[in-house]
Amino acid sequence: MVAAVWLLLAPALASAQPTTRRLATIASLRQFPGFFHLQNILLRGEFTEPGGRISLQAGDGDIRTVMDNDARTTSGGVEVRGMLIDVGRLEPGDPRVPDAETRDASRWPRPGEELVVRVTAVVSAAASPPLSIRALALEPWRFEGQKVTVTGNFRGRNLFGDLPGAPGKSRYDFVIRGAEGAAWVSGLEPRGNGFDLDIDRRLDTNQWLEVTGVVAYERGLVRIDATTLASAKPPQVITQADEPAAPPPSVPPLEVVFSTPTSREEDVSATTTVRIQFSRGLDTRTIPGAVRVSYPGRGTTAPSFQATYDGGSRALTLKFAAPLEPGEVRVDVVDTLKAFDGASAQPWSLTFRVGD
Repeated sequence: MVAAVWLLLAPALASAQPTTRRLATIASLRQFPGFFHLQNILLRGEFTEPGGRISLQAGDGDIRTVMDNDARTTSGGVEVRGMLIDVGRLEPGDPRVPDAETRDASRWPRPGEELVVRVTAVVSAAASPPLSIRALALEPWRFEGQKVTVTGNFRGRNLFGDLPGAPGKSRYDFVIRGAEGAAWVSGLEPRGNGFDLDIDRRLDTNQWLEVTGVVAYERGLVRIDATTLASAKPPQVITQADEPAAPPPSVPPLEVVFSTPTSREEDVSATTTVRIQFSRGLDTRTIPGAVRVSYPGRGTTAPSFQATYDGGSRALTLKFAAPLEPGEVRVDVVDTLKAFDGASAQPWSLTFRVGD
């Protein structure tokens, strides 16, 4: 078993903890680009220059980087501070996009297709930093499959948006956070000797837990499959010089990233199902009433359907009780639908035509 680690640099109460940057992995950036877009991030890896372009490579992939101001590449392991740019979420010609002035606007990428990290600072990193939630957040592949013990602040069901998605492994999944970085905990309800915590209650997030379990890393999310939980005391606060604090990042809206049928599709089968994929996980309690289907311009009754949600693919499937009528069908997602972190959905609509 890896020895227990008391996390340093943590505030006494997590609810008062400012967020200056989001710790990430390359896989998490690719899996959840909408969450990290234009956010201050911290990554670990090594610089490479395939084809003359600078990239950061780590144990779970690589990503293109561009260097800002006085930032310089260096050999060996590094920690990189910067900002993620999802090119497809910006308008053609936006100066934040590398080579924006020479790009063909007619071939602009879609959201999530092209990611770039604009690097603001680089520091050398220890080859094997000691176990902590920070280390788990930055290099989860180093600990995958190992049994570990860490101490962190209880954050409920991601009540503060520390992480971009949910593992969906158990009904009691919750987040713990260290001085920097966070991880999911699955498999055990947060209750034990001297504590009984509610994953949906912010008042409980002043509690600290010692978590023992096995590390897993899937879909860009690190989690601990817990075997034991124990109450813990907040660690000692140690002041350390750092870069100036950045404003707390805002949580981006929940967005639809894909649908089938596609917009304006013709001759769709009357027995089709509608599949809607979202930029991150949903709060399933908000699904009822948040998706509406209608026959525009007709006085007929709206089609009845059953909605089922797959947390692994972040997709909602609508199965209709009877074949759809020929003609135009409209599907609307309204802002009462919420992401798991509380962000509202950006209103969205889809129209397609059912063949005769």
